[in-house]
Amino acid sequence: MSGKVRMTALVAVAGLVLVALMGPLGSAFAADRPDVKLSKSQAGTGGSITVSGSGWRPKALLMMVICGQSVPSRGVIGGTNSCANADGRAVTTDAEGNFSKKLPVAEPPEPCPCVVHVATVMGEEAQADAIFMVAGHSVEPLPQEENGGRLSVLTDTRLDGSSGLLTWFGSPPARELVFTVGNVGTAAVKDPVFQVGTSHGVFAPQWEEQQWRGTIAPGKKARITLPVELAAGAHGDYTVSLRYGGKVLAEQPWGVGRPWGVTLFWILLCVVVPAAVFRVGMAVVDRMRPRRSAGRAGRHRGLRLPELTFRMPRLSSSPSTATTSATAPATAASAATAASAATSTALPWFTPDNDPGTSANAQLSAPQENSPTTKGNT
Repeated sequence: MSGKVRMTALVAVAGLVLVALMGPLGSAFAADRPDVKLSKSQAGTGGSITVSGSGWRPKALLMMVICGQSVPSRGVIGGTNSCANADGRAVTTDAEGNFSKKLPVAEPPEPCPCVVHVATVMGEEAQADAIFMVAGHSVEPLPQEENGGRLSVLTDTRLDGSSGLLTWFGSPPARELVFTVGNVGTAAVKDPVFQVGTSHGVFAPQWEEQQWRGTIAPGKKARITLPVELAAGAHGDYTVSLRYGGKVLAEQPWGVGRPWGVTLFWILLCVVVPAAVFRVGMAVVDRMRPRRSAGRAGRHRGLRLPELTFRMPRLSSSPSTATTSATAPATAASAATAASAATSTALPWFTPDNDPGTSANAQLSAPQENSPTTKGNT
């Protein structure tokens, strides 16, 4: 009997230990799952509610927004297109993963049932929903859930393509998102609609719906290629996300180089335009500058000597030759005197006294036979 009592006591002690251990473990598991609570379950447009949460990653950036056509069990059926994104708010969790912030009430683009959707912006994906009713907003039943077909990404996504010369000058960068999906459900999936989002830094992705034409049978797979394009002049680190059925299937980083051609263009523009303006200004100044007069310009010209022309008499055998010979010395003297006068006028540093051609003792012709010297000799 003592052995049975001991066994019973050991089992009871073990049970108590397990119960004591399950309490902290259960609370730890519960803390790992994000949770969202609202101060009000219903409010009208123009008011506000306080959204609080726990179990999130420490120092995580979250985005909270009111979405229509959604329930916590099915999530946001229409994606962020069903949410009042313009009135959403961002919040950062504390060191313990908790947060609390007011959210303005706004009508979503889709009818209720509505939820307050909270999701992480960066890093590991985490999201949670809380039922909320927008007073005065229309209410419609949810679309029927399609049973059977479910897609799952089987391989890692990749971006194919390269940047061309136009991208170097600011053209929009473009790539192709390539991935392989498989149908893990029991029904075929026809013409699935994917959502491709691009995000830069801490900003939320901008989603764009793209439909793939084709049918994926149960248990089959398909290789899908979807185009991705950024805005003109985009550069830096981007993230391309793929979403289907309200769930993010894959994310792919994309590093976009800076369009240096645009920088070169602005540098050349800053050099060429001032040079052209300077040339035009100099041309205008040259046109408007007054011209010099002819009198002032003549002062700087070189002094020109007058051209003197001496004409020699002709020699002939006629009787008038002696008369012409007799008058030749007088004519030559007159020409010499005129030349001296012209020279003295043109060249002021010469005077008639210094001119050897006008001296009284200068001999302008050959000695005559009746000179005193000749007579003395006779």
